[in-house]
Amino acid sequence: MSDERPRVTVYTDGGCRPNPGPGGWGVVILPSGGSPLELSGAEAKATNNRMELRAAIEALRSLEAPHAVELVTDSEYLRKGVTEWLAGWRARGWQTAGKTAVANRDLWQALDRELGRHSISWRWVKGHAGDQWNERADALAAAAIPRPALPVDDPGAVHLFTAVAHSGKRDAGAWAVLLRFAGTERELSGRQPGASANRMHIVGAGTGLAELSRSVRVHLYTVSDYLADGASRWIAGWRARGWTTRDGKPVANRDLWQRLATLLARHDVRWHVVDGDDLPEEMERVKAIARKTLAAKGPDDGDE
Repeated sequence: MSDERPRVTVYTDGGCRPNPGPGGWGVVILPSGGSPLELSGAEAKATNNRMELRAAIEALRSLEAPHAVELVTDSEYLRKGVTEWLAGWRARGWQTAGKTAVANRDLWQALDRELGRHSISWRWVKGHAGDQWNERADALAAAAIPRPALPVDDPGAVHLFTAVAHSGKRDAGAWAVLLRFAGTERELSGRQPGASANRMHIVGAGTGLAELSRSVRVHLYTVSDYLADGASRWIAGWRARGWTTRDGKPVANRDLWQRLATLLARHDVRWHVVDGDDLPEEMERVKAIARKTLAAKGPDDGDE
């Protein structure tokens, strides 16, 4: 007997900055023959995994009638939880196979109730790989994350502001950082021929952290999702896999990530991804320094 329920494709995503910390979730619903519907929301305290779960729950809750749903996610935690672990958790009274309490039980139970209303097939896609609707769900989630006024009010911490400049014509990149602690400031910058903007983001962060002679709490401000996600979400997996990606490919900029990993282990770093269209004064300063540094030398000059 055919399933006569209306068909819909749903893309979900969620995340936090930092993790754990303020979180956001995003959903794109593609009805068969209809216009896309977008949903998003936020929580003041969450984790990446909780936001991935919340996105799926809210997407399914928004469908008032039972549907045949294709749910697309880039979260292995969500996909494996539903397709491999959920039935066992439920049968064991919401305990894992190791007899420990299931993490995020409240959300898994809420999702379990929604799963019973629909016929769902699950599809995993690689995040940040060009899938239009996955990218849109990610953008919705990122935009929903509550953002405190920057820089944050934490006088007992070091505040590290970073920026880069890059020129394809010059075939060079530059970085700049501003270090602030207890009313004192220090500016640093550098230039490298042939370097990408991504490399400059990692170099700037690493150079700034290397200037700190003792273990401290650091608020690091950047416009680079690549830097913040790499440092806070991906680096542990890369290291566990011998500095390869999930696809078995060598991690780009491995030398810089390895240096940064050592520095991150020494400090308590809080990541703040800043909107490039709404930069605090300190970020405007370091951006200007990076541009000046890039223009100061010709493309054939050596590195500083």
